[in-house]
Amino acid sequence: MEMLVRSAMHQAGASVLTGLLRFPAPDQRLMPCPCGQQAQYQELRSKSVLTVVGTVEVQRPYYLCAHCHAGQFPADQGLDIAHTEFSPGVRRMQALVGQDGSFDHGRQQMKLLAGLKVTTKSVERGAETIGADIVRDEQEQIDRCVQLDLPIIVGEPVPMLYVQMDGTGVPVVKKETVGRQGKLDGLPAHTREAKLGCVFTQTTWDQEGYAIRDPDSTTYTGAIENAAQFGKRLYVEAWKRGWSRAQKKVVLGDGAEWIWNIAQEHFPGAIQIVDLYHARQHLWDLARLLYPNDTKRRNAWMGLHQKRWLDKGKVSKLVASLHSIQTPDADLAKKIRNEAAYCDSNAARMNYPKFRKQHLFVGSGVIEAGCKTVIGHRLKQSGMFWTVNGANSIIALRCSHLNGRFEDYWERRRAA
Repeated sequence: MEMLVRSAMHQAGASVLTGLLRFPAPDQRLMPCPCGQQAQYQELRSKSVLTVVGTVEVQRPYYLCAHCHAGQFPADQGLDIAHTEFSPGVRRMQALVGQDGSFDHGRQQMKLLAGLKVTTKSVERGAETIGADIVRDEQEQIDRCVQLDLPIIVGEPVPMLYVQMDGTGVPVVKKETVGRQGKLDGLPAHTREAKLGCVFTQTTWDQEGYAIRDPDSTTYTGAIENAAQFGKRLYVEAWKRGWSRAQKKVVLGDGAEWIWNIAQEHFPGAIQIVDLYHARQHLWDLARLLYPNDTKRRNAWMGLHQKRWLDKGKVSKLVASLHSIQTPDADLAKKIRNEAAYCDSNAARMNYPKFRKQHLFVGSGVIEAGCKTVIGHRLKQSGMFWTVNGANSIIALRCSHLNGRFEDYWERRRAA
């Protein structure tokens, strides 16, 4: 009974909409054509459009230019249905279900929840088209940033503002990896790195002094692009969140060189912190190589180096201790030198007691969870392979939704 009533209401709604969308013949028979001439009214033409209440018929004026032979439907522009058979409401649904799960799952959701029959391909095209439009909006903001044309963000001072960034592989189609080296020598690449950044605030800490992230304060931005482009993208996001008003600014990440290059270029003066757990992982990897079959000695070695040197911020002593290790294995000796160099180059970013005293985060769990939630959950499901443009469209769409800006996008679109 419920479903029958819903179907009847949709039919009634479609009938009402069809009546509202019957445009009369215009009094003005001429209108400007992009070629510079005048297009002349010809007739009223019908177009079927799927709306949130079902299919309706839109009857609107058609103009034709005798000079360039281009036809125009001015009403289509006003209704935002130019070059599409779906209404804005349906495209909004396609975008929402398309960013959340597989496109076929989105098709099923629209049929079950909205009573609309669409194809999997139409959900894909709808979501990626809206996502690409959001990408263009973001690129315009980035271009203005490059020209130092940033909006003034007015508001209260922000006590602590964090910027975190990381990368994660996204499976792509073969043409997107041509000429790219895979993770293993001699094998082609199967993924492209999507860089993801997040910005969040902190105002409090618990009784033990550990930082507490402000609820619902995290926003994301990301794309498959090089570090130079991503740095500008992340700076724009930080600026939106009040970077200019932040009283304490922190950049937190693992030891990747591109992260700290971005920090130096776009976030100078910020406190830089290497993720403590990532630094510990470096030591654990080395411990497994030093004592592959002796768990007791491995744990004892980690206890000495992690608790005594790393956690206490005595990185110079940690580096000296690593350099003192002697081994005839050339590969292991190289690994030891690399780890010592890693710690030495990041010494100032590994002063964890100092950061703890300021009640700062020393772990990058927020961005690591973001890589799973924003990227992995949607783009790394079994059997998925993306083009770079398609992946970037969905990443932009997903970030817009998770950031609570999706409705703002539609308001701007409606106004335009």
